[in-house]
Amino acid sequence: MVVPRLIERKRDGGALTGDEWRELIAHYATGDVPDYQMSALAMAVLFRGLTPEELDALTQAMLNSGERLARSGDGRPRIDKHSTGGVGDKTSLILAPLLAACGVAVPMMSGRGLGHTGGTLDKLEAIPGFTTRMPLREAVRQLDAIGVVMFGQTEEIVPADRRLYALRDVSGTVESIPLITASIMSKKLAEQLDGLVLDVKVGSGAFMPKLEDARTLARTMVGVGEQAGCRTVALLTAMDRPLGRTAGNAIEVVESIAALRGEARGELMEVTLALGAEMLLVAGKASTRAGAIQMLQAAIDSGAALDRFREVIRWQGGDPAVVDTPALLPRAPIIRHLAVGRSGRMPPLSPRILGEAIVAMGGGRRTAADPVDPAVGLELLCHAGQAVQANDPFAIVHARTDADADLAEVSLHQALDAAWATGAEPLPLIIERITLDHTEPYGDA
Repeated sequence: MVVPRLIERKRDGGALTGDEWRELIAHYATGDVPDYQMSALAMAVLFRGLTPEELDALTQAMLNSGERLARSGDGRPRIDKHSTGGVGDKTSLILAPLLAACGVAVPMMSGRGLGHTGGTLDKLEAIPGFTTRMPLREAVRQLDAIGVVMFGQTEEIVPADRRLYALRDVSGTVESIPLITASIMSKKLAEQLDGLVLDVKVGSGAFMPKLEDARTLARTMVGVGEQAGCRTVALLTAMDRPLGRTAGNAIEVVESIAALRGEARGELMEVTLALGAEMLLVAGKASTRAGAIQMLQAAIDSGAALDRFREVIRWQGGDPAVVDTPALLPRAPIIRHLAVGRSGRMPPLSPRILGEAIVAMGGGRRTAADPVDPAVGLELLCHAGQAVQANDPFAIVHARTDADADLAEVSLHQALDAAWATGAEPLPLIIERITLDHTEPYGDA
């Protein structure tokens, strides 16, 4: 294998063979192929793309660079969900115990927040004592015992992705759809899933703001999953406004607990139930969307989903008392209420601006090494389209200092003023459902 010749071929629009991808990634994972050569190849992929055969080969090569989550043979379908990320997106915290309560095994391997988007691991670690770092064998043991584990990528899983992910971040190739797909799907396939549901966000706060780009990414990931023998479905959902009432780690845990109690309403539960229904459908646990939603609601109403969340917390070293006493979670010392300055209908607030305000308060990361303050965040009191009167409260800032609260207040009012000025209408909450053979409006699916 002569790496410069491979780079030149891809640069000129040619394709690499499956054997070439396998050898290249194997050598890159061990450090035999240097970053400067892989960076050049990544840039060639950004401009030239990959054929479906190349993408499958790259994904499998990355998958084979590490270990996989062992199967136990207990008969439960193994299903996961992946979101491309946003602000206020806490569906994983609700779905993992909820699906486990419905008889599905959920090995939810998640990531941390970076930039304006939040991360599932950071939210879970807001629970006192909760650990998301564990050896693969411990993850499998917990999955077999209670049907759900929520953990971070380990050293053993897809080591090639860790190197390539970091390289893309500094080489201007983050937005390459083939490289995004290989990164996400290699990790999900390492879980040895029977099915996968993808939540691909669309809108100003999404990784892929444009509908057509999000649709392309979703179709590409669905194709790779199905080719690998994993039933895969994608929903395109709105991220032109935050999801739910809260954004910030500890306060999102509080909202998630409320959802598992059956006390949450509105867009958060609509998206959560839609994703959960797709998970039950690909698992073969339900035959219709309505039947799947009924099963999910029954698990909430009976308390089984909330009990399973307690078990997750207990198994992973946390204090399950937070489920009944959310005041045990970290709390910000500064609580500031904000009011609208005019009457009208509440516009969709930019998730990017709100997410960046949380980062500025210490609730997120600008670099992967940054610490996170779990207590800070934003609480939204009005949803997009809601009628408001001047001086009505619309948000609550949870901050560490008055200075941080001042900055967040300015950002929120800027987001509100900008949204009113543009007259933007909110996107449909759930836009499309994508399978291998069909792309259709969600309401028609």
